[in-house]
Amino acid sequence: MSKRKLSRQQRWRIEKIQAERAARADKQSAREAEALQAGEHGPEVPGRVIAHFGRTLDVRAEDDATLHRCHLRANLDGLVTGDRVIWRQAQDGSGVIVARDFRDNVLERPDPRGQLKPVAANIDQILIVFAVEPAPFANLIDRYLVAAEATGITPVLVLNKIDLLPDGGGKLGELLTRYEALGYAVIRATAQSEQGLEALHARLQGRTSVFVGQSGVGKSSLIDRLLPDEALRIGALSEDSRKGTHTTTTARLYGLPGGGELIDSPGIREFGLAHLDEQQVTEGFVEFRDLLGHCRFRDCRHRDEPGCALLAALDRGDVSRERFTSYRRILESLKQA
Repeated sequence: MSKRKLSRQQRWRIEKIQAERAARADKQSAREAEALQAGEHGPEVPGRVIAHFGRTLDVRAEDDATLHRCHLRANLDGLVTGDRVIWRQAQDGSGVIVARDFRDNVLERPDPRGQLKPVAANIDQILIVFAVEPAPFANLIDRYLVAAEATGITPVLVLNKIDLLPDGGGKLGELLTRYEALGYAVIRATAQSEQGLEALHARLQGRTSVFVGQSGVGKSSLIDRLLPDEALRIGALSEDSRKGTHTTTTARLYGLPGGGELIDSPGIREFGLAHLDEQQVTEGFVEFRDLLGHCRFRDCRHRDEPGCALLAALDRGDVSRERFTSYRRILESLKQA
């Protein structure tokens, strides 16, 4: 579909709005610069970004854990929840972020235009939450796992709403067993009772974790059980579609009782991997790693080439056919992208 052509008046109006926004940002930056030069702010101190609202952020002070609404200096961009920053406090309790500290890592995902967008920083583990309803798709879980492996951040699979599981676990139970056999940590829990919450608490202690997953899988409901003092907005599933509604609008970091931190990110149904190449996707399947480099041809694409180590392992049953099919689907999606 071709893009709709804007009229001259529409282009003028868009340019006018953009210019007004830029002018307001320049004025704000100028006021902050004057205040800093006049000594109206305190000394530089470390902090942690708790939530992000465009050019405004909530920063938690390192010394007393209080929250401060801070603005970004004009030369700073790309801060996300979880970033460590250097900031200065104003007399009214607000502040100005003057620098970003070193990042251990950053979780990114492509936006609708295919450009990488950071989601959160300085993370120890990614908790991939899925549920009995809405029905999970193994290929989507594999996409999350590949993305986690590419960032070097430890993934953990969390099955929510286990109170809805059939006796014996059904096909979903078989799926979890397959991931456990690959060495992935799997937690089974429900927000409707205490079942599984103790294991989830233990996994979160002493770590900074980020929750990701489809809309409606109950990420916010689980966090509400983990942090009963926090007021979270919980969205209900549509009775017709059984798909979730978005409840979280910005990534936010919560401190856990007894230690550890947790980031709740906006719900997403897709996790694009267009920023990865075929080699990165292949390496994202942990069961392939010991086989890579053992194919007859160095440029093996693992399709139908003779002497392919992956295909041989597939024939022996050492590689799951379901996972290999998922792998091929992800590669095909890269081509389409």
